[in-house]
Amino acid sequence: MFRPLIALGLFMVSVASPAGVEIGGSRLVYEGRDRQATMSVSNPDDRPYLIQAWVDKNPAAGDGDNTFVATPPLFRLEPHSQNSVRIVYTGKPLPTDRESLFWLSIKTVPGIPKEEANRLLISVKSVFKLFYRPTGLNGDPATAYEKITFTRRGGQVFVSNPTPYHISFYELTVGNVRVKTPPTLKPMSEQALAVPAGDAGTVSWRTLNDFGGITDVKKAKI
Repeated sequence: MFRPLIALGLFMVSVASPAGVEIGGSRLVYEGRDRQATMSVSNPDDRPYLIQAWVDKNPAAGDGDNTFVATPPLFRLEPHSQNSVRIVYTGKPLPTDRESLFWLSIKTVPGIPKEEANRLLISVKSVFKLFYRPTGLNGDPATAYEKITFTRRGGQVFVSNPTPYHISFYELTVGNVRVKTPPTLKPMSEQALAVPAGDAGTVSWRTLNDFGGITDVKKAKI
């Protein structure tokens, strides 16, 4: 779903890398017992920024979702100031036996002084994983990555996640082959890996924790 930003007649372009505004995290975990989750937004720059935030179920489609509300959805961030985007669960039914994955988008648009009115205005959209974690899930999310298993069937390698938590790989190596784009494993799921047929031996992996930090290396034999 297209969401317009007020551009004051200036041309807008989306780019991949952030500029100016600093966002306090690479992912966000919404604990089911909490009334909200927050992401800090800081502006160390000498110019103001317009900030827009929303939650999607599918960020590629930009489909929007009313399960979570980002508030304030649109605000001005003054120079050398900080604010927070609050994510509020609306109560729409979600699974209670596993995490659910959503995506938080934060778009930033720099203010342009009158004397620079002819300059190109660039907006930057950053997208973050938003995990909704119901209360009462079994196991410890900090050690969930230790529970995954690897098997070989029919010339393919499969990875299984028996836990109720999402597991995001930072690095995954099968035999001597490093998987270029390691997947995010859904809770209680199995997924085939894109590795050359016949490659076997030891699997090693590291994952990202709740705070975006990297876990210790874990190894297993196929």
